[in-house]
Amino acid sequence: MRSQKILLADDHVMFRESLRAVLEREGFDVVGEASDGREAVRAARQLSPDVAVLDLAMPILNGVDAAKEIRRQAPQTLTILLTMYEDNAYVLGALEAGIHGYVLKAQAAADLVRAIREVTRGAIYLSPGISHSVVDACLNKRHVDEDPLTDRERQTLQLIAEGKSTKEAAGFLGVSCKTAECHRNRMMHKLDIHNTAGLVRYAIRLGLIRP
Repeated sequence: MRSQKILLADDHVMFRESLRAVLEREGFDVVGEASDGREAVRAARQLSPDVAVLDLAMPILNGVDAAKEIRRQAPQTLTILLTMYEDNAYVLGALEAGIHGYVLKAQAAADLVRAIREVTRGAIYLSPGISHSVVDACLNKRHVDEDPLTDRERQTLQLIAEGKSTKEAAGFLGVSCKTAECHRNRMMHKLDIHNTAGLVRYAIRLGLIRP
């Protein structure tokens, strides 16, 4: 059997290197690395990995939105999210977005190999520490609040929260400054937030950026 091809995406180089060592020791073929979400999407399209392992709080494009883009541009690639968040809202939101595996960063060295093997067999993998909370949420019919933002508005939110100007955000999104400004204005109206500080706090709450 051929080695499964893995793409690693995390903005911490040392963390990526430690994961790469673990995966290669287990016989996986790490075909590429990325330090932000945009780079991860581009690498997935070019390299066609079997699995993309994505950090949630990556610069420019977070892991959930990167996974959505990978589903569109490299549909053969399965996605596993690495995160420090255990809350039901994050887990259920990731699953609704089409993530195949949800691994806590604190358990990544122990769980990631198992997660890759499970998702490539067609299963959904959740780190043991969060599985019971998700089951409890489902049994009690608790659902994630619907995200009021479109994908573009959420991507704009992340870029603004990272300190990008409207012109810079437009460049990353591949749209005009006028379109980026429209995304910003609609987003602020929907959220009833009227300043950048409020947008930063909201982005942190969503896990799009680290505090």
